[in-house]
Amino acid sequence: MSGAAFVAPGATLGVLGGGQLGRMFVHAAQRLGYRTIVVDPDPASPAGLVAHEHVRADYLDAVALDRLAGCAAVTTEFENVPAAALAALAKRVAVAPGATAVAVCQDRAAEKAAFASSGVACAPHAAIASPADVERVDASLLPGILKTARLGYDGKGQRTVGDRTALAAAFAALGGVPCVLERRLALAAEISVVVARNARGDVVHLPVHDNVHVGGVLAVTRVPARAHVDAATQAEATALAERLARALDYVGVLCVEFFVVEGGALVANEMAPRPHNSGHHSIDSCDVSQFELQVRTLTGAPLVAPRQHSAAVMLNLLGDLWHDGAAPDWARVLTLRGAHLHLYGKDDARPGRKMGHLTITAASAADAEATAAEAAHRLGLAPLAAATRQARRPR
Repeated sequence: MSGAAFVAPGATLGVLGGGQLGRMFVHAAQRLGYRTIVVDPDPASPAGLVAHEHVRADYLDAVALDRLAGCAAVTTEFENVPAAALAALAKRVAVAPGATAVAVCQDRAAEKAAFASSGVACAPHAAIASPADVERVDASLLPGILKTARLGYDGKGQRTVGDRTALAAAFAALGGVPCVLERRLALAAEISVVVARNARGDVVHLPVHDNVHVGGVLAVTRVPARAHVDAATQAEATALAERLARALDYVGVLCVEFFVVEGGALVANEMAPRPHNSGHHSIDSCDVSQFELQVRTLTGAPLVAPRQHSAAVMLNLLGDLWHDGAAPDWARVLTLRGAHLHLYGKDDARPGRKMGHLTITAASAADAEATAAEAAHRLGLAPLAAATRQARRPR
């Protein structure tokens, strides 16, 4: 996306991908006065259900791309939309983020190379593309985590391996596709930074997110970050994320996830070329959400730094909470002060599927934490303290 011409409200914005991130983008765009078109093959697409128009087609469908080419600008809502679709559209309409940056984020090996070329440290790793690579892998990388190079997210396409025999078995179990083996690190914390960069090169960011993952899936985000993530670490993470956005000539919203290893060193884990689960709190806790930032970067609107007006804790709501098809007792949760429930319009509550999120806002971090713990109790979620202990184990 070149130039910085302002696309005024009233214009139509296109979205490739129709999941919950697209849904929240559509809500933000419509609030600002834009029309929206979503392309997604799923007839029950969460974003398609709320957009002005839902084109039910594959992302590379020529007719669907023609429809998007008539928009004022086009974005993507998840990283596995084919970069080729973005590249084709970019010849006819403004697209952000661009195909080159998305392609980097789609491939872990390319992502690691981008970290290295930008001077951003990441976990020691090696590419694994054949049984021969397994045999010659450096023993210092074991125990480690084997991850498919492509199409992996939320813990999918990953295997923890303790030795070379386990590595060989995991590589075979993953289908022998190209993978990246990362040394397992002892972590003090997991954090993420959401930055937004426009075509003029202006960059703003959300506060640093303090995250807890369970089973490879984000479970809890706290903002502001807890005391064990000090101000210097937060400033470094923000600077590195902004550096990556500039190095990629990125336009849009970019999330960079970091590990804080025991001893305090900061290493990059991965990037997402879109708004991120950890930034969902911003809808309720900031005066500009990550989705409004996505709209602003796409349309060339003024890019202002978000102001966090409330401390927040965000809880992911997975399909596991629905028992025998029955939804949780939302009324019991909504009696809590500062509770903001966001459901994504998905009918099929499968275990592990992201169905929504609950953000608790309060005047202080301690109050937000206490109310979130009560909300977790009422929902039958594992206590936040237990989740925190799990997050501190080596990854």
